[in-house]
Formats: sequence, structure tokens, C-alpha cells
Amino acid sequence: MTAQQDTEDASETDLAKHDEDDYVEIKEQMYQDKLASLKRQLQQLQEGTLQEYQKRMKKLDQQYKERLRNADLFLQLETEQVERNYIKEKKAAVKEFDDKKVELKENLIAELEEKKKMIENEKLTMELTGDSMEVKPIMTRKLRRRPNDPVPIPDKRRKPAPDILLNTLNYLLTDDQIMEDLRTLNKLKSPKRPVSPTTPEHVPSAPMESPSQRYEARIEEGKLYYDKRWYHKSQAIYLESKDNTKISCVISSVGTNEIWVRKTSDSTKMRIYLGQLQRGAFIIRRRSAA
Repeated sequence: MTAQQDTEDASETDLAKHDEDDYVEIKEQMYQDKLASLKRQLQQLQEGTLQEYQKRMKKLDQQYKERLRNADLFLQLETEQVERNYIKEKKAAVKEFDDKKVELKENLIAELEEKKKMIENEKLTMELTGDSMEVKPIMTRKLRRRPNDPVPIPDKRRKPAPDILLNTLNYLLTDDQIMEDLRTLNKLKSPKRPVSPTTPEHVPSAPMESPSQRYEARIEEGKLYYDKRWYHKSQAIYLESKDNTKISCVISSVGTNEIWVRKTSDSTKMRIYLGQLQRGAFIIRRRSAA
């Protein structure tokens, strides 16, 4: 009985050992299969035939092409924007050039017209008063000739000096002021006679300007200093004259001895000399730009 049991135990031991050997053999075979599969995939990867590699490369290629397409679109948009800006700036430059050319021509024409008017007024003054070509400064006193002094002979060929013409430009009067001064001069030259207040020739003379009525006006660095205030180009002002007219204007330019103003009502331009501002022929007031 005991020998039979020993035989059965030995048989069970052999069977267990055989099963263990089979398990080890199966594991070894699985390992070899996996290793062979990995080697095969590595070989395909090196050759570029691996399916996973091809799939991912296709995705990368699509992303690359999409990025290139976006870059081309961005370049096209930027190029069109630059071309539009170039055309816009070119048109603006041409328009500014044309405007400046027209403005320059208008300013030169206005200056020539003003000089022409000054010469005509000077000629009218000489014809009415019989004075020589020499222009006398304003507000000057002339001493009486002594009995022994020779009578000065007017030289008709003598031309006014440039500085005298400059003073005439700076102190150009209006037509009304010229006629008023001429009437006053004619009264002073004619013999005194009693004039009735009822006669038509009784015209009240214009009051002489006193030093207190003069205003401080000068031009420095392209700006006008008038009545303790500074005025610059494109500033909105009110221009008042002696006849109490009030004009809304804008300073269009500041010269060396005069300023140009543009009326806001009809955009016409006027030249105002420093002498006119100093004498109070015109008064400048500030106003709101609105």
C-alpha cells in the first residue's frame, strides 16, 4: 500500500515539472515573437514603410501646408494694405502740394494788389496835397524855416528811400482815414476864416491820437504780441475797426511786419500791419475756436 502511494506521488511530481517546463517555453516563445515584431517595426520605420509613421507624417504634412498657405495669405493682405497706404499718402501729398501752390499764388497776388493800392493812394495824396515824392513819417513835427535859410527846392527825380517805403507799408491807412487826413491838411493850409456851424463845410476834425491810445504790438518768432497777449497762426479772433464793426476771423499767417487774417464768413483774406494795430486802427480780441 505504501509503495503504491509513493508511485502516485512521483507521477504527480513529474506532471507538475512538465507543466512548468511548458509554461517557461511558452513565455520564451512570446518574448521571441514580441522581439521579432519590434525588430520588424524598426526595420519598417527605417525604410519609411511603417503604417503609424506614414499616418503621422501625413498629418504633419497637412499642418505644414496649412501654415504655408496662411503665411501666403498674410503676405498678400499686408502687401495690399501697404499699397493702399502708399496710394493714400501719394494722393494726400499731391493735394497738399496743390493747396500750398494755390495759397502761395493767392498770397503773392494779395501782396502785389496791396502794393498797387498803396502806390495809388500815395499818388492820390501827392495830387491832392501837391507834396513831393518824399513820404513823410507819421506823427512828426517839422520846425519852421528860419528867415535866412534858403528855400528848399524839391527834387522830382528823387525816389523814396527803402526804409521810408517800409514805414509806409507798416503804417498804411484806410481810404476813409486818408480822406480825413487830407481834409485836415487842407484846412491847415487854407487861410483861417470863420465857419458857421450850419455850413456844409463844417466837418469835425478827427481827434489826434494821444500816446495813451497806442497799443503795444510786435512780432517775435512767428507769433504776434498784442495788448499783453500772444497770438499765433490758426488762432480764432475778433477783428474790430474804428467804425465799431466786429469781424470773426482766423489768423492765417504771421509775417515780419504784418499778419494775414481770413474771415470766417466768406474766407476772404485781409492784411493787417503792425502800425495799424499800434495806432488802434484795428483791435484784436480773442474768441473761442468753436
